[in-house]
Amino acid sequence: MMNRLLDKQKITLYCLPFAGGNALSYRNFKTHITDIVDIKPLDLPGRGKRIKEPLLTNLEAIADDTLHQIKNDLNGQPYAVYGHSMGAVLGYVLTHRLINADLPLPMHLFFSGRRAPSVVDYKPQKHGLPKKDFLDYLQKLGGLPGEILENAELMDFFEPILRADFQAIETYIHKPTSPFDIPMTIMHGLKDKDVTHAELLPWQQETRQPISIKSFTGGHFFIFEHLPHICRLFSKTLTLVHA
Repeated sequence: MMNRLLDKQKITLYCLPFAGGNALSYRNFKTHITDIVDIKPLDLPGRGKRIKEPLLTNLEAIADDTLHQIKNDLNGQPYAVYGHSMGAVLGYVLTHRLINADLPLPMHLFFSGRRAPSVVDYKPQKHGLPKKDFLDYLQKLGGLPGEILENAELMDFFEPILRADFQAIETYIHKPTSPFDIPMTIMHGLKDKDVTHAELLPWQQETRQPISIKSFTGGHFFIFEHLPHICRLFSKTLTLVHA
């Protein structure tokens, strides 16, 4: 009886991948999270357990796929959503999909490594760069181990996935909508050259609840340098909201 009660109190945290990422990208989160939070990373088509499915290059289509993955599990159990970089915008679009489908909404949204969706990115697009320039950009961005970047066979495997994801995020067009009523935590790497603090502030336009912005040392993939701290933030926030 007690075990069933504890199961009912579990909070699912759906983790949405960054460009080139998959469910395994978040495997170490489970080591640092409280028992009340159940980390559930999702795979997109063309990677992980779904490697044989065709890649998607449109963020709206990726959001539809993500909604299809989780909608049957939204049976009254509390849940939250986390997304890094591309996953942050995917989480934002997914939230509006959930609202439009009149499905239960997440109790909290955690987004990192991404400017607010209303902020236009005027930097040149990367998904169509020549191979050498594309790989040089990936190396500067970080997130891919050197053994992958320096292995031609591995990069031949990952490059189409990365280009598809970059195309999806770079061609996404923000459509202003009414703000939702969900608390939101935004996380940022202080040395992230692709995202400034000022570009985070307009996230407040997307929710009627006050947003919380947390800054960390590190670049775009600061999350892996601060994993215990970030997981404590997840745990504390969700435990308080669910109390």
